[in-house]
Amino acid sequence: MQGTAGGEYDPEKGVKDMVLRELLKQINVVSVTGDDRIDISGIAFDSSKVQNGNLFVCIKGLRTDGHTYARAAVQNGATAVLVERNIRLEGVTVVQVADTRAALAQAAAAFYGHPADHLKLIGVTGTNGKTTVTSLIRDILEFSGKKAGLIGTNQIQIGNKILPADHTTPESLDLHKLFAEMHKEGMEYVVMEVSSHSLALKRVYGIPFAVGVFTNITQDHLDFHGTMDNYMDAKKKLFDQCCQSIINIDDPRGKELAMDLSSRLENTVRTFSIDAPSDTRATNIKMSSLGVLFDLTADGQTTPIRIHIPGRFSVYNALAATSACLALGLTMEQISNGLLMAKGVKGRAEVVYTPHTDYTVLIDYAHTPDGLQNIISTVREFTKGRVITLFGCGGDRDSAKRPIMGRVAGELSDYCIITSDNPRTEEPMAIIRQIEEGMRETDCPYTVIENRREAIRYAMGMAKKEDCIILAGKGHETYQILGTTKVHFDEREVVKAILESN
Repeated sequence: MQGTAGGEYDPEKGVKDMVLRELLKQINVVSVTGDDRIDISGIAFDSSKVQNGNLFVCIKGLRTDGHTYARAAVQNGATAVLVERNIRLEGVTVVQVADTRAALAQAAAAFYGHPADHLKLIGVTGTNGKTTVTSLIRDILEFSGKKAGLIGTNQIQIGNKILPADHTTPESLDLHKLFAEMHKEGMEYVVMEVSSHSLALKRVYGIPFAVGVFTNITQDHLDFHGTMDNYMDAKKKLFDQCCQSIINIDDPRGKELAMDLSSRLENTVRTFSIDAPSDTRATNIKMSSLGVLFDLTADGQTTPIRIHIPGRFSVYNALAATSACLALGLTMEQISNGLLMAKGVKGRAEVVYTPHTDYTVLIDYAHTPDGLQNIISTVREFTKGRVITLFGCGGDRDSAKRPIMGRVAGELSDYCIITSDNPRTEEPMAIIRQIEEGMRETDCPYTVIENRREAIRYAMGMAKKEDCIILAGKGHETYQILGTTKVHFDEREVVKAILESN
């Protein structure tokens, strides 16, 4: 990983070196063993990606500890190593700090010339809605003549350039590199998803956000956080780094968060809701399969809003985006026009093209109990026939939500097909059996087909006129993770192939 000081990063021409001593001025250093006047050509936290003259940062990952790869990094060309614990290394400078994750974020910011200081950053956190809300905010900014970058689950966007996303929120080193490139390309704003993992693992440590948005919180990622309180505590960290906070107070924990933040004089809070009185509120909501109409009241002004994304959750997403854009100084006219032109996000309530059929196939990323409830309830609003829900649960992830998702799907659907999602290293049928525990608590008829392709074929074969098939869980993903291998699997292609074979 390469970079430069002073904000002079150029993605085409490369980078300049930085003196280690200058870099360390930005970090809380415990001790330095060796020469701190050496030039640093770049920073890396993966020993296999180290290049000559790099500073290697030993961070503790979920499965491995970078300290065990320090010698490998030196063999690959690292001339300085940043550590949390004292280790003996010959011929290199060893810098010890209390927290290498925080230090990595500080070093990356300094190395790339603190590019975040030149951007207006909008961070969106919450269990559901992050991808759509960030997309809506960017759409509104772009339609208003602003230049805005995007960082999220689906993709990274810098102007017209689209980059793949490996994580919802990149590691701090990659993040500051992206900020530098966005600043270089003339972006004024950057809208980004901020995951609970990234907050807990300090990927956004020290980054100043102009606006932070809280969408909601429901059960997810308890395999990592352990409890809902820990999960919420991770989310809260974002708002300690924000000038303005946008909070959904129809969410009980969001209401508590808003009250807590409002007690801090330095933090400006703007609330949004459908049910409770708030700063930005939706009323007179009218829903259809083509989208939503509602009246939006903010700052004493009521504006009719149309958004071409169906569902009550789309109203919340529009409220979140509106509140953030108002906080940034945009007008209601700019916002309403931006929402009208927004096309939605791939894999979120996405209707699949199915010519010559009399039923509907819809793809959605719903992979939590709340997400599944939202999409099935939305489809129920406009479906005249049966709602057929096909879903599974990811392996090596929060197992407690599996029976809950089974119960939610069974209570709301007319028929369910339980299948595989991304089983990863777990046995697929073991995951399915846990889902069945909740499904059996309902009266919903269901079948189990482990192979997801065959499950989709079965669903399409049984669908009747005016039915809607929900393919839940994959969304924008074009792969399945089987064991530790990613296998190409695009549900759009699968549906098309099944139609053609028929």
